[in-house]
Amino acid sequence: MSKKILSNKDNLQVLYEDNHIIVVNKRAGDIVQGDKTGDKPLSDVVKEYIKAKYNKPGNVFLGTVHRLDRPTTGIIVFARTSKALPRLNKLFSEKKAHKTYWAVVNNKPPKNADTLVHWLKKNPKNNKSYAHLKELEGSKKAILHYKILKTLDNYVLIEINLETGRHHQIRSQLSSIGSIIKGDLKYGAKRSNKDASIHLHARQIQFEHPVSKEDINIIAPLPKDPVWDVCK
Repeated sequence: MSKKILSNKDNLQVLYEDNHIIVVNKRAGDIVQGDKTGDKPLSDVVKEYIKAKYNKPGNVFLGTVHRLDRPTTGIIVFARTSKALPRLNKLFSEKKAHKTYWAVVNNKPPKNADTLVHWLKKNPKNNKSYAHLKELEGSKKAILHYKILKTLDNYVLIEINLETGRHHQIRSQLSSIGSIIKGDLKYGAKRSNKDASIHLHARQIQFEHPVSKEDINIIAPLPKDPVWDVCK
């Protein structure tokens, strides 16, 4: 397995930064918030970056607004002020932040573009969500829209827009139609990626700035690897 490069305060990929928000390009393996692994979360790394850059004494305020699965890459938005945090939380909870994802999958989906509707049920024991075509007790409705962007030699690049934000939604729904994300062993990939990543990338986000009200539109560069390189 190749050495995983995680984010630190010196190599942090900052995509946008002002007094109220900071947007970073998460690496595969970065964990957004602390969990039972005890690994340093990306939120702590961003705090260290801010503290060092602005020579801030004492504790640095940082609010986590949303998350990405550990093996995925791409855009994460943090609030830098207590003024911005509740406004960003509201923006995200009301689905007013428009996120676009790119995924590299092993099989071409049945249609070039489609809307997938499933009922997802999470199994906490294996931290996995299962997609069903009918509602089950404890399941949550999941809707996504996809379109094929490019057909590669062995894979297909697709773009995804979410209507709902469920646990492992993209991974589970794409797997259920036979289009498994490259490297995603949990959802049926035959092989893992060497760095334990999966080829799912939060590519773009558009939202209204919580304080200035200007339109923010950010695109996250793709990770450097041979498959992502041919997707550009």
